[in-house]
Amino acid sequence: MIQPVHATVAARWTPGQGWRAAAMWGASGVGKSDLALRLIGSGWRLVADDYAHLFLSGGRLFARAPLTIAGRIEVRGVGILPAEALDLAPVVLAVELAHSPVERLPEPEFRTVCGVDLPLLRLDPREASASEKVAAVIARL
Repeated sequence: MIQPVHATVAARWTPGQGWRAAAMWGASGVGKSDLALRLIGSGWRLVADDYAHLFLSGGRLFARAPLTIAGRIEVRGVGILPAEALDLAPVVLAVELAHSPVERLPEPEFRTVCGVDLPLLRLDPREASASEKVAAVIARL
């Protein structure tokens, strides 16, 4: 079953493991696309911007963009731009974005999506290091 969600998904190539994606959730305007744009600037690939279709296959969670928005990202103040994108990527991390203080040393948390428990990273996307934090967590998984 495909579940449409209000999230932006970006993936990174990891040698020996292939593409691994982070799904970023948060309120409209919180900075999901902006964080994805920074990740893309450091070598990641867009999977879906703003809306993603999530589904299970072989016990793993995957994401893809709806056809109407595939390969495009909204850049606030600029417009809708083309982006080099992946058709499909396995999601291994959930990122919850909010403009609020983040706990300094949080206990591990998970977000269950389609029956899969994903490690959860809570993050303020306005921090200059936000993209590096997502990359550091994905690298540890």
